[in-house]
Amino acid sequence: MRIPIQVSAESAEPMYHQIEVQLRSLILSGHLPEGTLLPSIREFAQELGCSIITIRRVYQDLEGEGLLRTRQGTGTFVASVGVTEREQYRADAVIEGFRAAIETAKRVHCSREETIQIFEQCLAKWMPPEQAQPENGGKQE
Repeated sequence: MRIPIQVSAESAEPMYHQIEVQLRSLILSGHLPEGTLLPSIREFAQELGCSIITIRRVYQDLEGEGLLRTRQGTGTFVASVGVTEREQYRADAVIEGFRAAIETAKRVHCSREETIQIFEQCLAKWMPPEQAQPENGGKQE
């Protein structure tokens, strides 16, 4: 199975971190569902053009977080991720984006009012009301 991860040797972030962040995102977003068999460490390293040690570290870190499980002789699989963890991940990702945007606004000396106005303009442009998700995340009740 091809895992859609992009890495850049020119990035300031270490390669293992680029891979770990993207793989965690794929798991927590549900793009890699529970039970998905991941490539072997050797296959994944070859596919991404990195060392076996890098992929081993990623798999071990995510296994430590409870996102992966390894069965000797069978492989590494995506573990069960609860709804609470998925919702927390979604909230944390958006909060981190807002934090970065606020830091940028402060760096260029935008006032709180200007920042709110810019945010509302961006929200209207890139997430108009007809595209907004219902409060229940679009789930049928």
